[in-house]
Amino acid sequence: MQVELYWLLPTVVALCAAFLFLGWFIAARVSQNKISSAEERAKEILEGAEKEAQHLKKEKLLEVKDEWFRKKQEAEKELNRQRNKLHNREKQLGNREENLNSKFEIVNKKEAAIETAEKELVGKQEELEERRDRVHQIIAEQTEKLERVSGLSRDDARNMLIETLTSDAKLQAAQKLKEIRDEMKTTAKKEAQRVILQAIQRTASDHSVETTVSVLNLASEDMKGRIIGREGRNIRAFEAATGIDVIVDDTPEAVILSGFDPFRREVARIALETLMADGRIHPARIEEVVEKVRKDLEEEIFRVGENTLLDVGIHNAHNEIKRMVGKMKFRSSYGQNLLQHSVEVAWLCGIMATELGLDPKIATRAGMLHDIGKTVDRNVEGPHALLGMEITKKFREHPIIVNAVGSHHDDIEMESPYAPLVQAADAISGARPGARRESLEGYVKRLEKLENIATGFEGVAKTYAIQAGREVRVMVEHDRIDDTLADQLANDIAEKIQSEMEYPGQIKVTVIREKRAIAFAR
Repeated sequence: MQVELYWLLPTVVALCAAFLFLGWFIAARVSQNKISSAEERAKEILEGAEKEAQHLKKEKLLEVKDEWFRKKQEAEKELNRQRNKLHNREKQLGNREENLNSKFEIVNKKEAAIETAEKELVGKQEELEERRDRVHQIIAEQTEKLERVSGLSRDDARNMLIETLTSDAKLQAAQKLKEIRDEMKTTAKKEAQRVILQAIQRTASDHSVETTVSVLNLASEDMKGRIIGREGRNIRAFEAATGIDVIVDDTPEAVILSGFDPFRREVARIALETLMADGRIHPARIEEVVEKVRKDLEEEIFRVGENTLLDVGIHNAHNEIKRMVGKMKFRSSYGQNLLQHSVEVAWLCGIMATELGLDPKIATRAGMLHDIGKTVDRNVEGPHALLGMEITKKFREHPIIVNAVGSHHDDIEMESPYAPLVQAADAISGARPGARRESLEGYVKRLEKLENIATGFEGVAKTYAIQAGREVRVMVEHDRIDDTLADQLANDIAEKIQSEMEYPGQIKVTVIREKRAIAFAR
């Protein structure tokens, strides 16, 4: 058994060794085959890469050749274009050179002609100078002969001729103007007088000059102390709330309310009457009553404006227009109540428009609104006519009315016959005796200026302003102003007064020329 094992062990070892060798051999062959195949694959890849590189190289060479050929063609085209352009330029330059040569020849010919003409002109100028000298010599000889014959120098004769012609021209112009004015007066004066007089007669109304104070009667003298209050607190509170001065003097059972604003003065009067009737007079109550009276009076203003417009036949007016017309009740112009003045102007405009064949509604509306600019607050600057024009334009009144309101004091140009109607009616209403007041100082200055304007004309000896400044009489020197020039002088003075002075109504200019012969019997 042991012998068998002894022989079996080497056999197994030999078999193992044989298997190991066989395995190594197989693995070596497999590795060799893989290496061979890898080398072959690598060779194939390298060959393919070389072929691809050769192919790409050929393609790039072809592309480069194509690009080079294309650039070459473009360069040849550009070169041909530049050549053609250069050829055209050369051709144009050649044509220009030919034209310049031809023009140069023409210029040379013209220069030659000009030189010839200049020579001729120089000869003619010399001839003209000779003739001028000859003419001057003849004129001087003739002038010298005339001076010897007439006994006057040239300057004296010229001045005499100018004075004669000027006097004749003035005389002829004055005569012609007198004829024209006389003809106009005969045809227009009667008709104008008829229309204006009829309008005045149909609208005759009373006027009362307003003052700046209101007198309030008291039930008793004790009421003065209550109005003043302890240490004057009531009267100070009342004056602060109303803006009106309260004058408590020795006048029995009366106090005076003084202020330039009629609306504030009316508020103060009604408020003080209410406080006295109520009996409770103290600062808090005063402020309460004054505020209530102010609101009530503002409502009353609107009602007054609405009723006034209805009375004169004006409808469809804006509410703000109605309120402004109501405010006219508490406005005055030279002491004349503005509402009464506007109503009178409205009626005058309507009557005159009817007589002249115009629309009386438009004329009445323009006359009623002509002074609406005077109701604007005092902090707004500008002429009241232009302010009124802006107001009527703002509230879409008719353009004719807007122009009539703005032009009734000649601030703008008149565009319709209604504008002079409003201006005339305004002058008629304001110029009526007693309608307006004027301060003594302003009245005296107006008369002095009126006389100074008339005295400033040549040939005027004396001037007198009469009829409260509504007429100026001018005494002239009879030897310097004849009858024809007297008429012209009157018109010149009237025009200067109209342009330099402001006055209500119209001013009559009367020129008086007389000759007095005085002798003494001894």
